Amino acid sequence: MNGKSPKTGADKAAAPREDRLKQALKANLARRKAQARARGAASAAGQKEQG
Repeated sequence: MNGKSPKTGADKAAAPREDRLKQALKANLARRKAQARARGAASAAGQKEQG
């Protein structure tokens, strides 16, 4: 997470884990953004019908 390249054996073992966590975080963020957009679109459609 500190942006430095792994140099020791322990750091090399942690690199795949960090990559996996990074990918999971990116996927989670994309999913949450999509949910927020869908909620915003549904909210906007509901406001159009009312007003």
